Amino acid sequence: MARHCTLVRMNDWPDAWSDDNRNNRYGRGSANAQPESARVMRQVQRGQGGQNPAAPPYGGGVPQQQPYAGDQGQDPYGNGYDSGYNTGQVYGGAPQSGGSGRGPGGPGAMGSGGHGPRSAPDWRKRIKWTAITVVTLLVVVSVGTYFWADGKLNRQVDLSKVIERPEAGEGTNYLIVGSDSRAGLSAEEKKKLRTGSAEGKRTDSMMILHTGDNGPTLISLPRDSDVEIPSFVGSESGKTYKSTGRHVKLNAAYAEDGPELLVRTVEFNTGLRIDHYVEIGFAGFANIVDAVGGVELTIPKGGMKDTKSGANFTAGEQTLNGEQALAFVRTRYALAGSDLDRTKNQQKFLAALASQTATPSTILNPFKLYPTMSAGLDTLIVDKDMGLFDLADMFWAMKGVTGGDGKSMNMPISGSSGGNLVWDKAKVKTLVNELKNDEKVTVSGN
Repeated sequence: MARHCTLVRMNDWPDAWSDDNRNNRYGRGSANAQPESARVMRQVQRGQGGQNPAAPPYGGGVPQQQPYAGDQGQDPYGNGYDSGYNTGQVYGGAPQSGGSGRGPGGPGAMGSGGHGPRSAPDWRKRIKWTAITVVTLLVVVSVGTYFWADGKLNRQVDLSKVIERPEAGEGTNYLIVGSDSRAGLSAEEKKKLRTGSAEGKRTDSMMILHTGDNGPTLISLPRDSDVEIPSFVGSESGKTYKSTGRHVKLNAAYAEDGPELLVRTVEFNTGLRIDHYVEIGFAGFANIVDAVGGVELTIPKGGMKDTKSGANFTAGEQTLNGEQALAFVRTRYALAGSDLDRTKNQQKFLAALASQTATPSTILNPFKLYPTMSAGLDTLIVDKDMGLFDLADMFWAMKGVTGGDGKSMNMPISGSSGGNLVWDKAKVKTLVNELKNDEKVTVSGN
């Protein structure tokens, strides 16, 4: 069948083209169905009816290349040549049938903006790194808080100066002292808190807190307790003072030579070893109560009024602020002048304070936790071996007393002598033995 080709002038063809180039041999050896140029080539029009149209412009008139049999890995000329390109694709073109659609030019390979599609988020990886970040942050904050709080502890009391100490028993014994120290209070604050302006400081309340396997036991030591001052070594002078057998009120020991002599006197008269010493003054006590947002307490029937301490409470449940709380624990004359009744109120309030402080609303709220810790740590005076974990153990034990897991009591009293309260020696001996062996306390106090 005769083929009529369009006549073109030789100088209209691109340079170096020959008759062979004008055949369907264009692109021999390539597996591409089209030229690799991004430009689409127009086909050469075939003449009809003897017409001879003008030659196409440069790049035009090139016949389309038919797919090679080499698309299946064979050479179309039967030479057995395998080009290695068996996808049948051109750059940017669609894949041939059977393609996975995930290679170049496949569906989803390019987004509408010419970018690859976003891969699905790896949630397991995100959760893992989020957890690591949160845990790391908690560790850093916890460690920072620990060192901050540990650095604020006033470790002033040296129990190594206490001589002739009893043997240690099971559990831990804390001597908790509330002093009438006015350190840090301005004249206006002293007037407001009704603390007076006496020089020095005295013990306003004293308690032994025992912690162990049988629950905590809180024992108040009335400040009017009749005790013997034993021989001791002066905390400042280092001088040894021999015992003369003199009897005084318990709070006189503190007034005479401070915490070390108080510990020595308590140990000598009870036979119980004191492991840690904790003291807080008026200012610190009031600040802690205010920082925690006040303490809820039930005032007994009849209310309470004491012009000397400033207490003026009606009966019923109410929230006491720092000023009111200090007046409550110092009230004595509203209770018929009984020091034993006052110690019971002190136990009641301190246990309530510890219980309210050790709650999630305080511990998990940094805006309450840090002010509360700062208020307490700034004014607490402890022994040199006291650590934060010991302090936490003490507060949790105080909370346990309030929650019914422990017991609170006064030191057993048998009578009085010269205005001093005399301890019941037999009951005290039984009590001390039970505490030493960390046994359940069976003794009752006044």
